[in-house]
Amino acid sequence: MNQHTLRNTYTFEGKGLHTGTVSRMTVGPAPENSGVRFRRSDLGDVYIDAVAGNVSNTARSTTLSNGTAEVHTVEHILSALTGMGIDNALIEIDNVEVPILDGSARFYVEAFAKDGLQEQAAERVYMTVPETIELKDEKTGSWVRIEPADSLSYEVTVDFGSKVLGVQSAAWNEGADYAKEIGVCRTFVFFHEIEFLFANNLIKGGDVDNAIVIVEHPVSDGQLQRMSASLGKPALKVESNGYLNNLQLHFENECGRHKLLDLIGDIRLCGGFLNAKITAYKPGHTINTNLAKAFRKTLA
Repeated sequence: MNQHTLRNTYTFEGKGLHTGTVSRMTVGPAPENSGVRFRRSDLGDVYIDAVAGNVSNTARSTTLSNGTAEVHTVEHILSALTGMGIDNALIEIDNVEVPILDGSARFYVEAFAKDGLQEQAAERVYMTVPETIELKDEKTGSWVRIEPADSLSYEVTVDFGSKVLGVQSAAWNEGADYAKEIGVCRTFVFFHEIEFLFANNLIKGGDVDNAIVIVEHPVSDGQLQRMSASLGKPALKVESNGYLNNLQLHFENECGRHKLLDLIGDIRLCGGFLNAKITAYKPGHTINTNLAKAFRKTLA
């Protein structure tokens, strides 16, 4: 298989989930063997390669840095590029955080699919895994594993100890339809976390249009009214399945699929496409990117 890049340049604009800053981001073609790079267009010619060595923060999202220049919440666009089979892309952004859009990768994959990809002359070189690498977090019980394989595949299991979510699993391989099965799956948050995050000014760009909200514990009418008022939304209510009525689920396991979306984006920080089987239990940005760092050490 040859390498692929984008056929056109695509522009996305919106608020960042965590900073609330409005960014204008363009995603366009890039030369063979250049991989994925970010350019902070507001800072001039400041480039940040999408590799694990540039990860500087993993609190609630993945941040890449080059000196003082940062780009927050890169996981969704990196996931979309990987799922759509794009080897090389230049992402130019005029602020510090990637727009959250609807909380998924849907807008990216729809834009890229409309025009198709541009095949390039160079052959794709799949990165191979010399031996199994497994990381564990004893405190949380999370683990991630990457092992040699003839093709790329992912399996995740998500368990928050939630009676609403239950235990959710999801899988994807390179031959499956990323756009329909994974790319449309939105981020999620627990209602009690939203109250805390808003109170502490930690999700300045969050609203109920870009996240599935899980109501794990009983909430009062007063809490719902305050949430509706703070977000400027019509009266919110809790559905019988334990989710807030702001969104309708695309899949029963949409939250598990979104964690898979995140994992695909974080593992792209290995630096390209892999021939590997990646398995994860309770994945998160810290352990995901640490796995990518561990893999890149094997290359050195």
